[in-house]
Amino acid sequence: MPTRVTWTFLLACTPALAAGPSLAQTGADFYKGKTVTYIVATAPGGGYDLYGRLVADYMQKYLPGSTFVVKNMPGAGHLVGANAIYASPPDGLTIGTFNTGLIYNQLIKKEGVRFDLTKMSWIGKAASDPRVVIVAQQTPIKSYKELVESKQTLNFATAGIGSAAFVETTMLINTLNWPAKILTGYDGNSDQLAMRRGEIHGSIASRSSWDEFVKNGYGRYVAQIGGKDKDVPQLASLVSDPEAKELIALIQSQGDISRLTAGPPGIPQDRLDALRTAYRKALEDKELQAKAEKAGRPIDPAYGDEVLKMVKQALNQKEKTVALLKQALEQEEPPPPETKGTISELKNGNREITLKLPDGKVFEAKISGSRTELTVGGKKAKRDELKTGMSCTVAAPKSGAEARSIACN
Repeated sequence: MPTRVTWTFLLACTPALAAGPSLAQTGADFYKGKTVTYIVATAPGGGYDLYGRLVADYMQKYLPGSTFVVKNMPGAGHLVGANAIYASPPDGLTIGTFNTGLIYNQLIKKEGVRFDLTKMSWIGKAASDPRVVIVAQQTPIKSYKELVESKQTLNFATAGIGSAAFVETTMLINTLNWPAKILTGYDGNSDQLAMRRGEIHGSIASRSSWDEFVKNGYGRYVAQIGGKDKDVPQLASLVSDPEAKELIALIQSQGDISRLTAGPPGIPQDRLDALRTAYRKALEDKELQAKAEKAGRPIDPAYGDEVLKMVKQALNQKEKTVALLKQALEQEEPPPPETKGTISELKNGNREITLKLPDGKVFEAKISGSRTELTVGGKKAKRDELKTGMSCTVAAPKSGAEARSIACN
């Protein structure tokens, strides 16, 4: 039987035995055999889902032995997904992505916000996507000065009231006194189609979503907010009012911290470091960069505490800026008009509906799986339950827009 001295000698020579299995469960080793849930706060498809799946795939590559599973959690303008990430156990096994526009929601203490962005475990951000001010090619406007001095009232398109695009457009038009009014309900590329028809004169949006449109000669940029491009003047350099510059800086922060990845507060430092290292390697992977370029998505990463610093700066706003933001975010959208007819056609997996109206005209609408309230026979339904010949009432701002609700019999 070994003496006490012998046992002491053996333990000293075999520290792994003395420390037990916990030693092998630190940092990257912890993730061997583990499943990481990557939450995307939108429905499948679109930019957030694309970035999220790219990041998850390549983080898995650089955390050997791990499995990453993407979980889409749409709802309430990314609040559902962001709240879920924040409330997850801080074990390093749940991370995800959501809209940076939630900075706006936290600033005004919006109901439903159950997170503090300054306390989250920040892993990184994948892109910078500057905002641009675009005008239609058929307008005579060729510069920001000509936009401000326009004698014509310009129609600016945005998505629905409460969206980041609506908030930013409202604040800029009001603060900079542009001769413009806002038309809402333009989702997807419907604003580009409306601009080509002459229905819309301008828009404020992310540059990556409009570059192709502008390259094709359908529109032109007159100002940009953020980004490293030198071909368009920065809006901040075109205005002199200090309050306007502060507002522009806030909007710029939304583009600078684009396509983020974060986890709940309190992830152990060694696991957080492992996630950050895998994230950095993923974003620097040439194959990931090639896939993003092919999809027309920019890659301009930042990591860890650098992103946290950017978030804290964006949340440090004066009361007057917060008041402007609150006013824009708390506007209520009026109910859209209702159109009654019979379904004559369903396209794109029942994501698009065409009604034949009593006067022989047609009315088209898009159907969102998460935002459109759909009923058949008074009961909640799914898109695949729609059939041609059904009589329906569609609530949508105009033909071709996304429906808020569809009720069929």
